[in-house]
Amino acid sequence: MASIETPAKALRVVLIGNPNVGKSTLFGRLAGARVHTSNFPGTTQEAHTTIIDGIELVDLPGVYSLGGDQSESAVCREALAGRVPGAAMGRPDAVCVVVDATNLPRNLRLVGEVIRLGLPVVIALNLVDEAEKHGLRIDTDALGRSLGCEVVATVASTGAGVDKIAGALRRARPPEPLPEDEPVRAWAERVSMGCTTSVGASSGPEMTDRIDDVITHPLLGAAVFVAVMTGLFWVVFKLAAWPMGWIDSAFVMLGDFVTGVMPPGAVRSLLVDGIIGGVGATLVFLPQICLMFFLITLLEQSGYLPRAALLVDRLFRPFGLPGQSFVPLLTSHACAIPGIIACRGIPDRRERLATILVAPFMSCTARIPVYVLLISILFADRPALAAVAFSGCYVLGAGAALTTSAIFRRTFLRGVPRPMVLELPSYRRPNLRSALLLTIDRGLGFLRKAGTVILGIMVVLWWTGTYPQSDPPPEVAAMRAQAADAGSPEQAAAIETEADLLEARYAKANSFMGMAGRAIEPVFRPLGFDWQLSVGVLSSFAAREVFVSTMAVVLATGEDELHSESGLRRLATATRDDGETRVFSRATSWSLLVFYVLAMLCMPTLAVTARETGSWRWSGVQFAYMTVLAYAGALIAYHAALIFGS
Repeated sequence: MASIETPAKALRVVLIGNPNVGKSTLFGRLAGARVHTSNFPGTTQEAHTTIIDGIELVDLPGVYSLGGDQSESAVCREALAGRVPGAAMGRPDAVCVVVDATNLPRNLRLVGEVIRLGLPVVIALNLVDEAEKHGLRIDTDALGRSLGCEVVATVASTGAGVDKIAGALRRARPPEPLPEDEPVRAWAERVSMGCTTSVGASSGPEMTDRIDDVITHPLLGAAVFVAVMTGLFWVVFKLAAWPMGWIDSAFVMLGDFVTGVMPPGAVRSLLVDGIIGGVGATLVFLPQICLMFFLITLLEQSGYLPRAALLVDRLFRPFGLPGQSFVPLLTSHACAIPGIIACRGIPDRRERLATILVAPFMSCTARIPVYVLLISILFADRPALAAVAFSGCYVLGAGAALTTSAIFRRTFLRGVPRPMVLELPSYRRPNLRSALLLTIDRGLGFLRKAGTVILGIMVVLWWTGTYPQSDPPPEVAAMRAQAADAGSPEQAAAIETEADLLEARYAKANSFMGMAGRAIEPVFRPLGFDWQLSVGVLSSFAAREVFVSTMAVVLATGEDELHSESGLRRLATATRDDGETRVFSRATSWSLLVFYVLAMLCMPTLAVTARETGSWRWSGVQFAYMTVLAYAGALIAYHAALIFGS
């Protein structure tokens, strides 16, 4: 379950509780920065492990019951029985059950199930401050006597009472078995009534109901939802732009430094173009990913996220998706990788698979450079039409996702839709410390898993685009001679730049990547692509945004010129080998635009899909249907543009 070293004779303890009871916050208080994250073998559920004062503590997924058919319930059952394959720990020495003091009867049902396992138990009665605000006072001594185990009152958000848990775990003993003739529903109510006292009226539940009347209203709730999501996107895309710029500048400076201190050659090219460029291409999106995780965590802790899921459940149901799918699909607009990871919160396996398979249809930030390039060529000097086309790309991607999901849920992922039963937690002030720790954990996980994949792909891409090396064409030597005889330094520099670009284009065309582009050109020719565009498409399998820089080299125009009018004009007027047909004709540009909206052009996403589904078979399905759909859509767009004159 975890690869960290466990001290000899360490007390093995699992932390369990219902969702939204503050279990993760409590674990964060206990663990601090000493958290190790891994996946339970054979599942997509994460195990957070720490060692405190000789106690190995494992945070299990939140569950309402051990008997449910959800993957979280199965993981908890196996872990409590010591039957997790490949795990370092066996049957736990004790169980710490985190209980929400504001809803004791419901939480005690899980406690009863744990007591029946015969393990030593300690109860962490959390949110006692919230219970008092609601007019409830719980006698922890009376509760402990009824349960037959020690009860520790805690406020995980402030750390109150947390320091008493370790000692209670060392003293833990198995409670007396529950009465066999009394159902756990009935038992929980009896125990709760025997230790709970009402200390006065509270406006908390009434105020919560009033807020819910607005938040879950079909119209008012939709307006609030749009406002919240707009604000979330604004923060992600606007605020993340600053650290993204810093990271990008840092890697540019690092590349310039290596270029300045190392002689030209393959090693320098590998370091600058392959390794530094590959790592930089990964890290530049880290601020967006971390901000997205942080804000979503705050929304979840506040209690809004479950209500938003109920709201969109009505919209998603006809397409076979539950309300829980909106968070992964929302996250996928920044990057499909964290969006797919967020699918872990969907309880039904078929609905979770459907969401994972269609999440890459959402237009992520990596597609934006391609959209900007093609739309600028199609609608030069027509900003209104360009804005409509840009929005249309997002609509087309979302429509493809919902339509594909409806098809999947009626074919090989067919199943009876599970009603969305969701308990709405109380509104709470988010815990910034817990959210920050979770964000750091997620960010490091992204760097470890996705970053290594992207780095490897970029190195391979560099090698295929660099070798075999070829001598420059005669035109390059003639241009350099012309530069030597130029009348001014400025004119000579311009000619030298043209010669360098021509040499780079010729080298790319004769590299393994260029050869592959010519070999695969017949496949893409019906879409209007020549071998040069085929090279760009092939390079995009590493990352979609690589298409822009690849075309800048292949078409002999510097990448720094792509955002200038002259650079776009040169791309728009670049010709194919015949010297007449434009590479980016209007019909071809439409074809490319549709292709990039729908195609699966991201190897790291396929790797994450395989990891989250537990099989590369699903990655193959994802790649196949997205590629077929993108090809068909681009084919239709190309020939429609030819028929209707673009």
